[in-house]
Amino acid sequence: MASPLSRVNVRADAWELLWSFAHRVLAVNLVLAVAGLPLMLALGAVDAPLRYPLFFGLLALPLGPAAAGAFAYFALDDPRPPVSALLRLVLSFSRRALAVTSITAGLTGVLLSDLKMLNGRLPGAAVVPLLVVLLVLVLTTSLTALVLVAARPDLRLGALLRLAVYTGVRGWPLSLLSLGVLALALVIVSQVPLAGLAVVPGCALWVVATNSSFQLRHISAPPS
Repeated sequence: MASPLSRVNVRADAWELLWSFAHRVLAVNLVLAVAGLPLMLALGAVDAPLRYPLFFGLLALPLGPAAAGAFAYFALDDPRPPVSALLRLVLSFSRRALAVTSITAGLTGVLLSDLKMLNGRLPGAAVVPLLVVLLVLVLTTSLTALVLVAARPDLRLGALLRLAVYTGVRGWPLSLLSLGVLALALVIVSQVPLAGLAVVPGCALWVVATNSSFQLRHISAPPS
């Protein structure tokens, strides 16, 4: 009896591309799961994690190098790069990626604290929308910055962050799309942890990498 796949009119190179994508996503998911394991365990053990922003911010820091390594891993020419290549990329970008995620965690913690403090108070109606916009800007900038950590190792941290802000603002529709995809991924993982961790995070980071690469190719950098 002929295989059902033999009836599917798909070129061999298309199948190769599909398996290559699946291989990369699974490898990235594995590294992200290891990097985020302490954070997931802590989230499962604490009822109100927002009361301890510093603690959970520190636990989230390893996700930055893992994401930067994943962005570089997606860009490799090898159709099925080994997981060891991903680990090497994570280690090579760890210092700058940790700097980016540390700045992001600090700014996010300050903005969330301000939002919590102003919620329901008289000045909140005027200030809260601005704080929400700043929070979105910080998060979208951090995503582009982590892509740049992998794509532009020649840039100093200050220039990298300026380019990330400029690119994120100029290409704001794709920036919001990337942020929305990551938010959806977090919701799926929280609802279906095992299946979500096996499939969703790597796919979400691939969307972020694709969007950011498009932005960087089609948006001119500001003068330094």
